[in-house]
Amino acid sequence: MSCVPVHPPIVKTALWRDEAATQAFARALAGCPALRNAYVELRGDLGSGKTTLVRHLLHALGVSGRVKSPTYAVVEPYELPGLNVWHFDFYRFTDPREWADAGFRDIFAGPGLKLAEWPEHAAACLPVADLGVQIDLQADASRQLTLTAHTPAGLALLSACTGAPA
Repeated sequence: MSCVPVHPPIVKTALWRDEAATQAFARALAGCPALRNAYVELRGDLGSGKTTLVRHLLHALGVSGRVKSPTYAVVEPYELPGLNVWHFDFYRFTDPREWADAGFRDIFAGPGLKLAEWPEHAAACLPVADLGVQIDLQADASRQLTLTAHTPAGLALLSACTGAPA
């Protein structure tokens, strides 16, 4: 029997008509205290806007300068006053064990914000995400979001970024 409380997934949808909507979503998410120790999964096809969302989120949190995709480095760390952030991109992983071999277990067990693109490539090793963000590019270049809260922290994040009560 697990000692971790189980939270039934709560799903909401949203539509980003343009990049300004992505930026507004990121600002709302950045303002939620639960984000400071959250794990957020970002799913979607190449070019759907995962890294763009991360860039806007990191800028909203106070990162200045260029935010690059960690596709080749696998992880880009950011240190902010009172907050450590790790942006992962598991796209190049071919075996979930690569996650454990890279030493990421300690990062995910510790405090801070973890953002992971392509989490399905390391799924067997990753913990349950607080919030799942599925981004689907539409024919008119808008983005359809499916947001899934898996934990109480994820529910707080979902409420913060959609304006809906928890």
